Amino acid sequence: MINKTEVDQSPLDIIRQNQRLEERANFIKAIFLDIFFVFYSILVLQRAIYYKFILDLREIPFSWGSILTIFLISVFIGTGWTFTRTSLSCKLFGIAKDNKVTKWTVEISGWFLFNITFIAGWIITKLSIVDLFSPEGVQGAERLFGALFRPEFGIFDDALFAMIETIYIALLATLISIPITLVISFFTARNLMKGSKITFAVYFVLRLVLNFIRSIEPLIWAIIFSVWVGIGPFAGMIALLVHTIASNAKLYSEAIEGIEQGPVEAITATGANKIQVVWYAVVPQIVLPFLSFTIYRWDINVRMATIIGLVGGGGIGTMLMQYQGLARWHEVGLIVLMIALVVWIMDYISAKIREAIY
Repeated sequence: MINKTEVDQSPLDIIRQNQRLEERANFIKAIFLDIFFVFYSILVLQRAIYYKFILDLREIPFSWGSILTIFLISVFIGTGWTFTRTSLSCKLFGIAKDNKVTKWTVEISGWFLFNITFIAGWIITKLSIVDLFSPEGVQGAERLFGALFRPEFGIFDDALFAMIETIYIALLATLISIPITLVISFFTARNLMKGSKITFAVYFVLRLVLNFIRSIEPLIWAIIFSVWVGIGPFAGMIALLVHTIASNAKLYSEAIEGIEQGPVEAITATGANKIQVVWYAVVPQIVLPFLSFTIYRWDINVRMATIIGLVGGGGIGTMLMQYQGLARWHEVGLIVLMIALVVWIMDYISAKIREAIY
């Protein structure tokens, strides 16, 4: 006779076990978040409000010993706060006690974090209504806007060529990104890559790389590539291309993750291989979102192409920077008007195309 040592768990037991595991994971997350809240609060109070505002120090003292001390205090207070189950993080993760203490603690801590953040922002940005409406400032603004609205049309031909260059920078960056992004998006869709450890590892690494690339603004990429390939439209185009691939890959992959599973299961049931499943069950569902995302990204790239020119990315932005540096505001006025007109036209066209697609 064989003794049975394992008893099959009922569905209810499995659900309870999963709930306990999820609650434990949320509790650990809450601890880290509470530590961050405390650490952030102490830093803001000490360095922004006390040093910068009260003591009015131009150079804020810094030492790793002080930071380590603040961190250790934050770990002690934050962990203890989480264990009371009344913290803001516990409320955010749904593991807080349902009582008046939790309600008051969450409200007070939430408002406290908001207020010190707002005050610190006010101090650090040196926000001043007095300076904004001072007589000297108002007179300077009048001179500037007066020149902007009396544009110098003598540079119209050069500005028009630079504007066309800007449009082509955005257009090429968008078009070249399409095939690359299409391929990458399938490898960064969780529902398509979770089948094995190898494919999931590929998914994870690609996501990590794309998140890093996307976190760096096109302006920074333009600086990098202007050093790499030289100042000009080529550097600007590559900068927009890199950022477009990373940004659209996220949108494309999320569209793939949101597809209906019915067609996928039906095609799979016929014995189709992975490529056939993707082509016949996935692609038809994502064509329209992909087109919409691509057109919208082209609209964004036109706007960004005018900015990256400020750091050597070519186009109208470079021309704008030159005249602004010479304080020739009438020429700047013409360039600004041309940028506004072209961006408005591109926005209108892209909106109409998206409406036609849907």
